[in-house]
Amino acid sequence: MIDLKTALGEAVAAAFAAEGVPADLARVTASDRPDLADFQSNGALAAAKRLGRNPRDIASAVADRLKADPRLAGVEIAGPGFINLKVADAALSARADAIAEDPRAGAGTVAHPRRVIVDYGGPNVAKPMHVGHLRASIIGESLKRLYRFRGDEVVGDAHFGDWGYQMGLLIGAVCDENAAIAALVEQLNAAGDPGAEIPEAFRGITLADLDRLYPMAAARGKEDPAYRDRARKLTADLQAHKPGCYLLWRQFHDVTQVALERDFHALGVDFDWWKGESDVDHLIAPMVADLDAKGLLVDDQGARIIRVAREGDKRELPPLLVVSSEGSAMYGTTDLATILDRKQGFGFDQVIYCVDQRQADHFEIVFRAACLAGYAAEGQLEHVGFGTMNGPDGKPFKTREGGVLKLNDLIEMTRAKARERLNEAGLGEDVSEAEFEDIAGKVAVAALKFADLQNFRGTSYVFDLDRFSSFEGKTGPYLLYQAVRVKSLLRRAAGESVRAGPVAVGQPTERDLVMSLDAFETALADAYDRKAPNILAEHAYRLAQAYSKFYAACPILQAPDSATRGSRLTLASATLRQLELALDLLGIAVPDRM
Repeated sequence: MIDLKTALGEAVAAAFAAEGVPADLARVTASDRPDLADFQSNGALAAAKRLGRNPRDIASAVADRLKADPRLAGVEIAGPGFINLKVADAALSARADAIAEDPRAGAGTVAHPRRVIVDYGGPNVAKPMHVGHLRASIIGESLKRLYRFRGDEVVGDAHFGDWGYQMGLLIGAVCDENAAIAALVEQLNAAGDPGAEIPEAFRGITLADLDRLYPMAAARGKEDPAYRDRARKLTADLQAHKPGCYLLWRQFHDVTQVALERDFHALGVDFDWWKGESDVDHLIAPMVADLDAKGLLVDDQGARIIRVAREGDKRELPPLLVVSSEGSAMYGTTDLATILDRKQGFGFDQVIYCVDQRQADHFEIVFRAACLAGYAAEGQLEHVGFGTMNGPDGKPFKTREGGVLKLNDLIEMTRAKARERLNEAGLGEDVSEAEFEDIAGKVAVAALKFADLQNFRGTSYVFDLDRFSSFEGKTGPYLLYQAVRVKSLLRRAAGESVRAGPVAVGQPTERDLVMSLDAFETALADAYDRKAPNILAEHAYRLAQAYSKFYAACPILQAPDSATRGSRLTLASATLRQLELALDLLGIAVPDRM
């Protein structure tokens, strides 16, 4: 099922080739002036430059060949050689019927499916998620859904930070605060079983305790070398599975997991793999031996490193620290072992790391090391970075007190605002409390996700809760409202026994709506190629706007005859299916009413 842009592109390419002009120049795009044309091709200008011919002569010859195409109502030459294409109403009607009958609403798939891993989320065990995790979760989830929808075999991995230096800091901090726990850790380290049940004394430790202790421990680790060295030693003890440290770590892991699942679920984010750094611990020793055998490891002040700098680098990249002077694996070590694990267990074609763009250097170092070791080929590993979500002051979003805002608190703030908006609209009087809360949750997630995904991921943006939760303007709740309005119309149509029928495009807003529906495939392909969900978000918004104008200008149930009613009902139904698909790819669910 080919979209109009692709089909006309093929026709223009054939016309170019017939005139002895390279077909690769015959690119067709949506018109810059939709009031004059639906599509345009500027290839005659590039062809004239390459062939030394007059661009308008080339454009005129191509246009003459295209005028016989029944899909086109008009072919005009503008300016120095632009070819403007106007699609015939009959072609638009046929395309609309095809989209309406297609369960994928006009979406295609990739020609060569790949095996892809999307690494996103990335929360640290022993710390609740904060707003900094929001973008990774939202963007990563959308990329996973988009790649899967396009036909790739895709795995989403949360990749928890649960095995590094921060664990040593926390073990030390908990022991400092509770002498009984400290004594039990020492006792178990000396004679214990890491596979045993977690002791009751450890089970009293909560996520709130860890959240309180970690900032203090991290700050002290920066200022006190002895404290930092002890944390590193405790990290090494944990990674050696010393029972006291290991069982205490398991309690950290378990209490964190409950909060992580709650927050991810509230965001509509799901993972195929809930793996952490600890899951590759068994690979680290043999991997280090392999790196050593390949001559990649270099001794450096008691540590072992891989030098990744290349001749011609414009900036100096430090080496990858593989084994610390205390003998523990480092952050980069587990990342490298994770690549090896993914290669052995999944055989990926590509791994996408959806992580803050401030981590770009770290990933460049790890990726180079992986390529040197033969664990991945050049280009198979890609860091998809993103900017920050900022407050009104333009700085990363904070609480009123200046602290980091927890993600669960942000979700609750947004849900409260959604309840307020829905009550203003009078919905609370018409539905049960359970349904009201379900709708409020969907509106809140739509507000959060669309606010983020409408921006190109590499940019930062200012979070404005009042604006993003509005039912008007370029917002998630506005898109939900448009979808719900179509659902309501279809229910009324069913109640009045109005049936959908073949599309007969005639009115300008009908043309615009079908052109918007046809643009779905282009938006999907561009979002996929550029790893940019904002392109899909823009399509969803334009589709909703086109439907709103169509709805205002073209009565549906009150249309003058049954054929017109059936045609317009088909357009409404196709719009709903495509809008719901687009929103689902953004991770946004549509309620039945609002």
